[in-house]
Amino acid sequence: MNVTTGAKPSRRARAAGIYGTIVTASVLATAGGNLRPALLEVLVFVTLLVYWVAEVYAEILAEHIHAGRLPRRRELRGLVGATWQLVAASYIPLIVLGVAALLGATPVVASFLALAVAVVLLVIHGLTAGRAAGLTGWRLAGSTATAGLFGIAMVALKALVTH
Repeated sequence: MNVTTGAKPSRRARAAGIYGTIVTASVLATAGGNLRPALLEVLVFVTLLVYWVAEVYAEILAEHIHAGRLPRRRELRGLVGATWQLVAASYIPLIVLGVAALLGATPVVASFLALAVAVVLLVIHGLTAGRAAGLTGWRLAGSTATAGLFGIAMVALKALVTH
């Protein structure tokens, strides 16, 4: 299940969602608290747009190299749709950032709240990806914990940057 849209994600969309959440967390960790929340939201979104365009570009070139042709229109639409999850992964943390700011949270607190939400989303991504892969028991726990550790690493980075 796609965390932000509710649809069952493709393999590419699932990977893009995890990657997008990690990039969101990294920008929140490094710039959060140093910028007004509205500016931070723009920075996160634009950063993800750049990553997304780069991903689509790389996939187009890879298709040309491996298939000897550019992707067909239908393939390109599928690629664009599946990889958009890289950007869409930022929606929930950015909504939390904006709402926290509107409720009077300082930029540091608002960015920490958004980062905490990104960590929770990473855990959810790890759990759902593990389940989709048919993992159970310790393997499922490991998949979930690994995704969560990416987020914890971003929290540690934020703590180092802000202190």
